[in-house]
Amino acid sequence: VWILGSLKILPFNYYSSWAVLGILGALVWLVIFTTSQRRQEILRSIKESWKLFLFEEFLFFLTLMVWVFVRGYQPEIGGLEKFMDYGFVNSILRSEYFPPQDMWFSGEYINYYYFGHLISAALTRLSGIGSQITYNLLIATLFAMTFVSSFSIGLNLYFSALKKRLWVGILLGLATAALVTLGSNLHPLYWILTHGFDFSKYWYPDATRFIVQQFGANDNTIHEFPIYSFVVADLHGHLINLPAVFLFISALLCVASRRNFPPVFAFLFSFLLGIFYITNAWDLPIYSALLGLTILGVFWKKETPFLSILKAGSLTFLIFTASFAFNSPFHFSFKSISSGVGLADFHSPFWMMLILWGLPLIATFSWVVYLIKQRGSLGLLHYFATSFFLLSWILVILPEFIHVRDIYITSYQRANTYFKFTYQAFVMFGLIIPYVLYSVVTRNKDVRWNVVFGKFLFVFPSLFIFCVVLSYPYFAIKSYYTLNKYQGLDGETWLSKNYPGEQAAIRWLKTLSGQPAILQAPGESYTDFNVISSSTGLPTIQGWGVHEWLWRGSYGKPEQRTKDVEAIYTTGSHSSAYELLKKYKTEYVVVGTFERQKYKDIQEDKFSVLGRLVFSDSGTRIYKIN
Repeated sequence: VWILGSLKILPFNYYSSWAVLGILGALVWLVIFTTSQRRQEILRSIKESWKLFLFEEFLFFLTLMVWVFVRGYQPEIGGLEKFMDYGFVNSILRSEYFPPQDMWFSGEYINYYYFGHLISAALTRLSGIGSQITYNLLIATLFAMTFVSSFSIGLNLYFSALKKRLWVGILLGLATAALVTLGSNLHPLYWILTHGFDFSKYWYPDATRFIVQQFGANDNTIHEFPIYSFVVADLHGHLINLPAVFLFISALLCVASRRNFPPVFAFLFSFLLGIFYITNAWDLPIYSALLGLTILGVFWKKETPFLSILKAGSLTFLIFTASFAFNSPFHFSFKSISSGVGLADFHSPFWMMLILWGLPLIATFSWVVYLIKQRGSLGLLHYFATSFFLLSWILVILPEFIHVRDIYITSYQRANTYFKFTYQAFVMFGLIIPYVLYSVVTRNKDVRWNVVFGKFLFVFPSLFIFCVVLSYPYFAIKSYYTLNKYQGLDGETWLSKNYPGEQAAIRWLKTLSGQPAILQAPGESYTDFNVISSSTGLPTIQGWGVHEWLWRGSYGKPEQRTKDVEAIYTTGSHSSAYELLKKYKTEYVVVGTFERQKYKDIQEDKFSVLGRLVFSDSGTRIYKIN
């Protein structure tokens, strides 16, 4: 849909989306079932494992319903950066072709990694459900996909290595899913050590903003993890890309367990890396590195060290380069918003690092000792697990030395780099730790090690730490959702209480065809300003200032647009206002709560001269400009 829409071949609508899906489904059917051998192989697999397949489908449905239920207690699409994500989805839904319009910078395209939001819009389009509901359904779907994908990877790690009891594999898979989807760092343990078991004042976001000046660090960083993302429900690229990340890792596990690299996998990896860049660009170099390490492990025992490195490096480079063929339409309109790499001026206190990465540190130390004691019997899956640890620690350590330059002030220079690197480190640690801990405890040949270290010095502390990190969702959900009254999944119902005029205006504007530009007062980021453009996908001259500053690379254009909007609302000159409206091709002017709040000297009468009143409800008016 995206490629055809980007090349202006096929418009993005309900019928074309279903047509594309049908054609792709037919192609998949032909590829899979026209070959007798492949068909028999698939049918045999279904016959042997149908109970497990059914269990995974049940697990997906159960976790989907759990998070649908949770979101129903606080479904509102407001606060944090939900307006940004919701606006992207709605703007894409308004688009016939791509790239889509920036809903906060009329006349310009979205200069951001929007492909994940396009996936959300495509699912919304296929479902025929309103985006105010599918926004919450998508959060629940991502939660379920994260849980089931992690479960599958944990289960297959166990079976690829041992091929033993199914129930043990299922337990390991569930432990993996719980750690990745529900786990946190050791911040709850830090709270117990410093405040006891009184969690009445525990503030769950502190676990994601712990290395900050407020708690004794020299600068401010961000170190989120999946459960925090699911709780606050911002539909960001790093969250939407998780299913693709798990598919990528699953394919890597296939390569490691089979000890070969089929050519078709090169196509799959290039395709996924191409998607990574336009969904969450940081994932491209991270998983290219993991791909290179895995390929190196495949070649290592087949070739000399030099040839292994040469072949692995060449193949990885080819796959990496080919990935840009899949996302090439994106580059026609995108301008990079980073300005290079700089040396970090700040470093994280070691004791704070222990709070964040204590569990991975214990698992890594145990794994290293285990590998030393097991030398001579190491396989490619051991190497695969070691690669996860190695790359994850590199991602944790790199922000201590470098950062990607952006618009943020010096005390926040590492924030985004630390966030994007360590988010994936957390995911990779979570996927591998249960398998590693199980191997350390059960597969060691030294009986004394198993009894003393494995049972007493390792198992019980590890179980305690697991309970600590899995306690985080309780405090986060209880704090964010309160769980007092179930409200359903409509993310716009909160507007009826707070901004009834704006809600009525949104409903009216949604009936308009196309994507005409509207005028509304611009606001600061993370406020309720620009709710109309976000909820309708109709572009306004200027929206959230800091976000447009970030996306445009400088504040020059957003600042000028902000001044122009103020002039339109406050000038008494009809001709001056009209020229500015014409400059930005603005068809509708909104005068409501936020406009009157921002511009005390608003001159509303001129809009009746420049156009006509077409909507009025609860004090909010919309004028259509002639």
